[in-house]
Amino acid sequence: MRKKWLGLAAAGTSVAMLLSACGGGGGNGEGGGDYSVDNSAISSIVDQSKEQGGTLKLAHSDQFDSLDPGNTYYAANWDFTRLYARTLVTYPQKPGDKGQEPIPDLATDLGEVSDDGLTWTYTLKKGLKFQDGSKITSEDVKYAIARSNFAPEVLNKGPNYFFQLLDAGDYKGPYKDDNLDNFTGVTTPDDRTIKFHLKKPFAEFDYLAAMPQTSPVPADADTGTQYQTNVVSTGPYKFESEWTPGQTLTLVRNEHYDPSTDPLTRNRPDKIQVQWKQEENDRDKRLINGDLHVDVAGLGVEASARQDILRNEDLRANADNPQTGFLLYFAINPNVEPFDKKACREAVLYGADKTAMQGAWGGTIAGDIATNMLPPSIKGYKPIDPYGTKGQKGSKKKVEAALKECGMPDGFSTNISYRSDRDKEKKTAEALQQALQQYGIKTDLKGYPAGTYTSEQAGSPEFVHREELGIIAYGWGADWPSGYGFLSQIMHGDSIKPAGNSNLSELDDPEVNKLLDESVQTEDPAARAEIYAEVNQLAMESATFLPYLNQKALLYRPEELSNVYFSEAYKMYDYSALGLEQ
Repeated sequence: MRKKWLGLAAAGTSVAMLLSACGGGGGNGEGGGDYSVDNSAISSIVDQSKEQGGTLKLAHSDQFDSLDPGNTYYAANWDFTRLYARTLVTYPQKPGDKGQEPIPDLATDLGEVSDDGLTWTYTLKKGLKFQDGSKITSEDVKYAIARSNFAPEVLNKGPNYFFQLLDAGDYKGPYKDDNLDNFTGVTTPDDRTIKFHLKKPFAEFDYLAAMPQTSPVPADADTGTQYQTNVVSTGPYKFESEWTPGQTLTLVRNEHYDPSTDPLTRNRPDKIQVQWKQEENDRDKRLINGDLHVDVAGLGVEASARQDILRNEDLRANADNPQTGFLLYFAINPNVEPFDKKACREAVLYGADKTAMQGAWGGTIAGDIATNMLPPSIKGYKPIDPYGTKGQKGSKKKVEAALKECGMPDGFSTNISYRSDRDKEKKTAEALQQALQQYGIKTDLKGYPAGTYTSEQAGSPEFVHREELGIIAYGWGADWPSGYGFLSQIMHGDSIKPAGNSNLSELDDPEVNKLLDESVQTEDPAARAEIYAEVNQLAMESATFLPYLNQKALLYRPEELSNVYFSEAYKMYDYSALGLEQ
């Protein structure tokens, strides 16, 4: 996910030493010296408290792609929506690996699978209600799946796993066909029973049931893309009033929420406010000063605040530097000339200075150099480096050979896209630009807002082709902790969508598709891991991916926050657990 699971397991120690390099692009960028941060929230819950009350204040440098739980695909969104959108399955409020083991939420138990593996059944708990007091039924869950996966002409920002897996025939979605009985991929024998009918077995289905797309939606309240302005709550909070995108969002308590039905404690603050379009450095200052409680994007502080925190012992005591499991990379699109020629793509891969790119993102404190498309925590990872160069600084000899082979010995021109509100992403794109220009590969940088990047620009193949975005900045984390959960949406041909596309390389390799399909029908975990290793190898050999960083983040938690821990499920602080010291 741009979203979601960001796969590396956190270090188990309570204190991590952050060693800076003396000079060079690969240092931590903090000017020398040894620094240590507390890291308590990685392995434990900091400041546990049962206190309720207060206003939890969050901020974002841009805004979410959508507040609609059925139309979003960023990790922070999935984390945040748990405050107002409960799902069939969820993740426990626990640090470490135990926090990524699915548990039932709206459902009474995890899914029951049929002997042939083609039907998964869930039963809703009794007494569940929407914010108006009306009963939540199985049909509301069925409708939520139908709208979020089978109507890409309306909702196209989320993943499409259910569309790919459910045996739904030629169902066109609820906006074109208002008879929900025609959606046979999900059936509801009674008000509490939901049956998912699959085309083929899928052993990891409980992870899908934890996605926001399973949060119930009453059909008569659905307003398509406008539903995000007034989502009907199933959780502890509801929208105070109809929300206008760009304006402060305020959540207040939902009086029809019954905590006795909830396995989580997610109702500590009285009110939650989110401010959008906040300049990053100003946001960080407010965070350190205590005027703000959380950077809701969960990406960590910027360079200036990073220096302030690492050089101040008191601030370091409230900081965490976890491995996020988020892989940063550039997609190279073979449908944009001259990248239809593999050798031209290879010229970029051999020309990249990954050490400079690491430095641009923040140095060693920001992550370790990546050499392939699997994070080390995902089973199937192998330390392959098909396009490695000495010191990861690029190779003139290999670039020149690749340019000659692709028929452009003097170089070529292309465009690099990035998210304009993400300063580190811009600086990394600039580092790639500077590395390539010495070989005659000229690039123009194109910045677009994060809120529309994956739906209207980088995530729209038509836009990418028209605007000739040959190289696309991106990052990815696993939708759940497996090779399929990480690789499928960015590599499987069936994942390519006209909007909200995450397969930015538009990779549609029959062998990759076949292996990914086989993986989730393979029961032996070791055999599955070998399949994921093979997929990773084939993807790298396609020369359509330029991985450069296995990301870490420097997170800051103000003194006032309670119940703070780093969620291995969402790879940031668990927003549903947070409270305030009164």
